[in-house]
Amino acid sequence: MSTITTLRINGTDRSVATDGGRSLLEVLREEFDLTGSKYGCGEGECGACTVLVDGAPKRSCLTSLSTVAGKEITTSQGLATGGKIHPVQEAFLAENAFQCGYCTPGLILSLAGLLKKKPIPSDAELILRLEGHLCRCCAYPNIIKAIGRAAAQARH
Repeated sequence: MSTITTLRINGTDRSVATDGGRSLLEVLREEFDLTGSKYGCGEGECGACTVLVDGAPKRSCLTSLSTVAGKEITTSQGLATGGKIHPVQEAFLAENAFQCGYCTPGLILSLAGLLKKKPIPSDAELILRLEGHLCRCCAYPNIIKAIGRAAAQARH
């Protein structure tokens, strides 16, 4: 059964007529052409589909559309402000913290969510935020460097 759902995505209200049980990931990609969030495992285990919902990381492959109506959804396309990319995005670029890039948007959003909640996190909190994010290219050494760079920038 199709219903009209209004979502606030990257600061803009957008409506879609669809089944409220569809996954947020599917709607973002197929209805709004926001393809930064990736379909990885479909089980919430790999982190490729991570978006921010009201500032908190959420696995969009497991999130039904009806549960996020009226909440602020941020995708990787919505992190930039004033024409400038987010500091975590800058850190990932500076440290070449990606190879294929499939996991990158989810990692960046998860870390951006942490830095918004806690601007000066501990190293342990930063590493813990990586839990549940799989990088099939094994770019972890550069990802760790990017996390350190982003954290250092947040501390200054």
